[in-house]
Amino acid sequence: MLDAAMRKLIDPVLNRLGARAARAGMTANAVTLAGLGFGLLAAALIALDAPGWALLPLGLSRLADGLDGAIARSTQKTDFGGFLDITCDFVFYGAIPLGFVLADPGGNGAAGAFLLASFYANGASFLGFAILAERQGMTSEARGVKSLYFTGGLLEGTETIAFFVALCLWPGWFAPLAWAFGALCFVTAASRVLLARKVFPGEEGRF
Repeated sequence: MLDAAMRKLIDPVLNRLGARAARAGMTANAVTLAGLGFGLLAAALIALDAPGWALLPLGLSRLADGLDGAIARSTQKTDFGGFLDITCDFVFYGAIPLGFVLADPGGNGAAGAFLLASFYANGASFLGFAILAERQGMTSEARGVKSLYFTGGLLEGTETIAFFVALCLWPGWFAPLAWAFGALCFVTAASRVLLARKVFPGEEGRF
């Protein structure tokens, strides 16, 4: 819900940093992998019951996630780069909840499983919509220049990062926050299904 507004604020800064990084010889794919490394480090720190220490690598991970696209725009965007970026994003989004489950399996296990299931459903609706949008020739830059078509939703990347930060700050609240956020993820996935039914052609008279 907030990604489009955030993009207007952060893209000019990221584009300047990306241009400088490209001139320094940094590649978008290398930054993508570095971002994944920082994200996995954050997840490991959470699993070791040090969520406060995880905030720095978590932030660096998301900085890299924005910077890789800026570097690609300054040099050359590739299909593989887009594929690598979304794959690393999904690994990151799954690793952080897993870290909290590993830190406290008894207290966080059920809520963590529910949260990961909601991420799975949300990701499936997102990628499925992107595939059909590609077939229809749909384009959008509301959430920045992307390799895939990004649909809006109740919960997007900005909300998810804010949620992860909140979990690191108040780890004792993981279970209730995970149940609530997971429920909203399912709502987001359902809204995409309804949007796809409206946007893409189907058999008349059937859902």
